[in-house]
Amino acid sequence: MAGIYIHIPFCRQACYYCDFHFSTSLSLKEKMVKAIMHELKMQYEYLSEKLINTIYFGGGTPSLLSESELNSILDVIYQNFNVSNNPEITLEANPDDLSLEKLKTLKRLGINRLSIGVQSFHEPHLNYLNRIHTSFEATNCINNARLAGFKNISIDLIYGLPSNNHDIWLNDLDVAIKLNVEHISSYCLTIEEKTVFGNWVKKGKISSVEDDFSAQQFEIMVDILQDNGFEQYEVSNFSKPELHSQHNSNYWQQVSYLGVGPGAHSFNGKVRQYNISNNPNYLKAINNNEIPYTLDELSINDFINERILISLRTKWGLDTSILKNHHGYDLLKEKSEYIKQLKNNDMATINEGVIILNTKGMLLADHISSELFID
Repeated sequence: MAGIYIHIPFCRQACYYCDFHFSTSLSLKEKMVKAIMHELKMQYEYLSEKLINTIYFGGGTPSLLSESELNSILDVIYQNFNVSNNPEITLEANPDDLSLEKLKTLKRLGINRLSIGVQSFHEPHLNYLNRIHTSFEATNCINNARLAGFKNISIDLIYGLPSNNHDIWLNDLDVAIKLNVEHISSYCLTIEEKTVFGNWVKKGKISSVEDDFSAQQFEIMVDILQDNGFEQYEVSNFSKPELHSQHNSNYWQQVSYLGVGPGAHSFNGKVRQYNISNNPNYLKAINNNEIPYTLDELSINDFINERILISLRTKWGLDTSILKNHHGYDLLKEKSEYIKQLKNNDMATINEGVIILNTKGMLLADHISSELFID
């Protein structure tokens, strides 16, 4: 089992909070699609003929691609890789790109899961984030996706936005629930240094929301979504039963995946690989039949710490027997005092060697992981 990730590094407009690799100039889009197809062909051996069960178009804004561009990339994948009979094929999209006709086209191409970047249904918040779509476009595209036959729709929401109270956040959650989407990915607004928001914070134009306010919104979200049939299967991800993201779950379970395109990451079970985050340099290298990547060879300690970090963020938790049997590390013994504190402070349950964080612990998942890391 394995996955393929395709990074489409273009957006019509830059959101003020985003630090992903992208360009707002579409002049290289046609060349980029051809380069991505060429890289896929060059990487045909990377996954050692493992069965591909997920294909994920991320970015950037993959919904900017035309029908022929998407179809050409999918054709190359099917021609060069061992793809399962019914793979999960996800496309990230902006609401303003998703007309009913476009949605019918995506469905016809075999895309069976949409990840729609809504972020908020509150118009002033959309303006604050510099999102290109309106609240109406967000709700309209979800309704049109239903008409087009999509039965697996995910939306992104952002919490921790400036507000005097939680009313706007409560309304965002209420709208999402009434739209009956199958999946919600929700992230706290984080001010990254190399973004517009990061620059504004330095200049004192804006300030970050208090941690307590964001934590309250996280707890509100967990309670409301669970009350409405969603399962929190990862810190930031909620789904209706059996409709979690297979592709992202593969990441969290250290399943192999190939990433193509500038800025894409890959993992073959032994080493990580990072493509250069520069569009012209990526194109130049691919045209010379070279893949411009950096290798990151993981030590045993790296594997252990990574397993701790990603596992504790999920509903499946951290199976400490994997660390002991595969890497010879007895976490329960080495970190016994801290693990005892987690249990006594009602932040985690430990059952048959599996550590699972509860809602209280999920709020501090990354900190808890760092305390459990091997030095």
